[in-house]
Amino acid sequence: MQTRDEALAKIAATILNLETLETRNSDRLDFHEVAVWGIKAALEAAYAAGHEAK
Repeated sequence: MQTRDEALAKIAATILNLETLETRNSDRLDFHEVAVWGIKAALEAAYAAGHEAK
């Protein structure tokens, strides 16, 4: 079973193409342009993961 942080990191990597969710104190590394459909897909995946965890 994944922890919450592991699930979020997996969603960020697979759907949003983010290397990490850690703050790196660099605008170039910490800010990303994401399409609304990517945000929607990430939110749907997070919702599904939360639903499965219950």
